[in-house]
Amino acid sequence: MPTERLEPETILAVDPWLKDHVDHIVHRHDLFRKWKDTIESVEGGYEKFTKGYEKYGLNVGPDGSVIYREWAPNAKEAVLIGEFNNWNRISHPMKKNEYGVWEIVVPPQRPGVCAIPHDSKIKISMILQSGARIERIPAWIRRVTQDLSVSPVYEARFWNPPVDMVYKFKNPRPPQPKSIRIYEAHVGISTSEHRVGTYKEFTENTLPRIKDLGYNTIQLMAVMEHAYYASFGYQVTSFFAASSRYGTPEDLKELIDTAHGMGITVLLDIVHSHACKNVLDGLNLFDGTDHLYFHEGARGRHELWDSRLFNYGHHEVLRFLMSNLRFWMEEYQFDGFRFDGVTSMMYHHHGIGAGFSGGYHEYFGPSADLEAIVYLMLANDALHTLYPGCLTIAEDVSGMPLLCVPVSKGGIGFDYRLSMAIPDMWIKLLKHKSDDEWDMGNIVHTLTNRRYGEKSIAYAESHDQALVGDKTLAFWLMDKEMYTNMSDLTEYTPVIARGIALHKMIRLLVHSLGGEGYLNFEGNEFGHPEWLDFPREGNGNSFQHARRQWNLVDDGLLRYKYLNEFDKAMNHTEEKYGWLHAEPAYVSLKHEGDKVIVYERAGLLFVFNFHPVNSFTDYRVGVDVPGEYTIILTSDEKRFGGFDNVLLGGSYFTQPMEWNGRKNFTQVSAASDFASTVEPGQGCLRAHAAQVYIPSRTCIVLAKK
Repeated sequence: MPTERLEPETILAVDPWLKDHVDHIVHRHDLFRKWKDTIESVEGGYEKFTKGYEKYGLNVGPDGSVIYREWAPNAKEAVLIGEFNNWNRISHPMKKNEYGVWEIVVPPQRPGVCAIPHDSKIKISMILQSGARIERIPAWIRRVTQDLSVSPVYEARFWNPPVDMVYKFKNPRPPQPKSIRIYEAHVGISTSEHRVGTYKEFTENTLPRIKDLGYNTIQLMAVMEHAYYASFGYQVTSFFAASSRYGTPEDLKELIDTAHGMGITVLLDIVHSHACKNVLDGLNLFDGTDHLYFHEGARGRHELWDSRLFNYGHHEVLRFLMSNLRFWMEEYQFDGFRFDGVTSMMYHHHGIGAGFSGGYHEYFGPSADLEAIVYLMLANDALHTLYPGCLTIAEDVSGMPLLCVPVSKGGIGFDYRLSMAIPDMWIKLLKHKSDDEWDMGNIVHTLTNRRYGEKSIAYAESHDQALVGDKTLAFWLMDKEMYTNMSDLTEYTPVIARGIALHKMIRLLVHSLGGEGYLNFEGNEFGHPEWLDFPREGNGNSFQHARRQWNLVDDGLLRYKYLNEFDKAMNHTEEKYGWLHAEPAYVSLKHEGDKVIVYERAGLLFVFNFHPVNSFTDYRVGVDVPGEYTIILTSDEKRFGGFDNVLLGGSYFTQPMEWNGRKNFTQVSAASDFASTVEPGQGCLRAHAAQVYIPSRTCIVLAKK
């Protein structure tokens, strides 16, 4: 059945401001429909088309025979070579069909026993039209290894473990979380030691930490095999191979299955925006041509990333990429993807030198790369059709309208987008503004400036902010004093007190106001110091900054534990009250002089006092729902590195008088040093108004009793 045509009224029902761009949106949906209908009529639909890995690459038949297929139309001869045939370039020739696909069936050594040994090395050797011979790693290979003592070039291996070695999944996928709290992690840096961490270690040591902290989703970075470790996984060479740096494919399966057993969703950081330009162990010049998987010439090259760009308008490239998504979902049981570099994909300029003001004219027209956008529509449509619980997240800085709207309504089909402006704002504030110069209105605007109905993932910092050349928020806040004053046995200096206070406030503000999901990069929950820098020639191949110093948070004498405990409390409070899947917050106050922000979300009242020194007695704040409120979370608790000037509990009543646009008010007192003679933490009832001590640089959350 042909795919239903998109009606203009459907688009305008989502966003009436798109009226001038309806024709463009309908046109790109028509291109999507054409591809989807072609896949349906020619390939048997998404179900068959996205299982290209069962046809291409190396697959084992029930009798032990090995069937190998490879798309390489420019080759005039092809031979499968490897350790199994002593690299003989004659003994195992392949045959080519009319579509440029080469094939060979290697008979079993005996019934049920492959002639190609498990984990043995293989290659495809080809003679081109020019007569030149080239040798490549199979494009669909599932395991490659690297021996840096010999060469940085990867070697392909035939992964076919015996039955007793194949990992068997024990746990079903958890249901899609209502509130998504993401722990962004990199397996290799998840050890405190000066080396590459392993899947096994992550399963045993890191997963329990993530569960304890209250995160319900993990985003795994740098899993797709990449030749250069310092690329952070973003220069992919083998798209179907899980990185062998960290262990075997079975180890990764165990990691994901164990996470599922803990109720944790696992997302893969997928890189389909570009590919490594490596020739010997990548896709570049695979059959000797410039244009097999990629566009030829300048259009096929990213000038800043020094990498190759896919030709999303080619049938076989779509098969490769869409099958790649299905492979990770099926073979490893991932629950979805964070798509890297979506901005680069959606525009011919790749975001280079382009500014996005939010005007709709910037998103529709000649700058839009419709082939790439249609690929993203196909990918999302296929994933959500085949796996209704699948989650997809777009890394997009442009603010593309309809990015997180279903394809059937004219959208691109993602579930969430990353709010990339938020971490940039915090870095700019910490680098260029003193505390009394912080603009409360601009902070709130940045946190709430998102398209209504399109869900966003908010974060104060991710891996991007910690890379060499920058540093973590904690290090921006406390810098060199983190080396000398993070022990409870040392002075609680003004710098450390400020840093710990603002670290907590920034994270809760982002968590509760910034989006419909929240993300934290591994280690930043406890204020990991310094920055990220992978071993490379420029740093003497050092692992000093390519690891997570868990010893800092595990040491009971160090103040890192306070930040870790607050992060845990923040997540568990959200789990109970669900502000991330509630309607966006109503902000009733952004007071520039007082540096106070007040808002309501999910029935909770959030009050932040960012003023560096001042506090205010009988501070009145508006609240829509009347009644008796109590404090459920405060950053001033002793266990969070606070001073216990504000205690949990108490009873705080509203007054039926309009205030700051809300129907009722309650009074909040922010106590500073001059009020220290008042008994800490006591709520004083005066005419049904409540007083709560909130020292400077403190936040509280109140809920109705």
